[in-house]
Amino acid sequence: MSTPIRIVIVDDHELIRESWKLIFGRDARFDIIGLCPNGADAITVVTNNTPDIVLMDINMTPMNGLEATRKILELMPEVKVIGTSANNNPRYADKMLQLGAKGYVTKTSTFDELKTAILTVMEGKTYICDEIKNKN
Repeated sequence: MSTPIRIVIVDDHELIRESWKLIFGRDARFDIIGLCPNGADAITVVTNNTPDIVLMDINMTPMNGLEATRKILELMPEVKVIGTSANNNPRYADKMLQLGAKGYVTKTSTFDELKTAILTVMEGKTYICDEIKNKN
């Protein structure tokens, strides 16, 4: 078996972080190496652990996911960021992609779609969830 995809989950809701960690833990293709409650913590965790993927929530304080994505990709352009948000406004997805993110998935997407997004981005492609694509 190949090496698991190393993931950092960044979300201000502990329930999301812990739930996703639990669900990803059931799939040997994935390894959760960090959980962060905000963008500022994410910068530290990402630079110290070099994940393959960062699942980045958008709306957090004290540093939101947009600013954290910009800073992380300035420091480590090889890291692949996928934006996650409860907001299904296509402008959020567009902004994340402009900042260098490789994907965007709403929190109303299925977990299978989130896994598909990660696998697609790991192949070097961009992934936008169906909910956003169907709004454009």
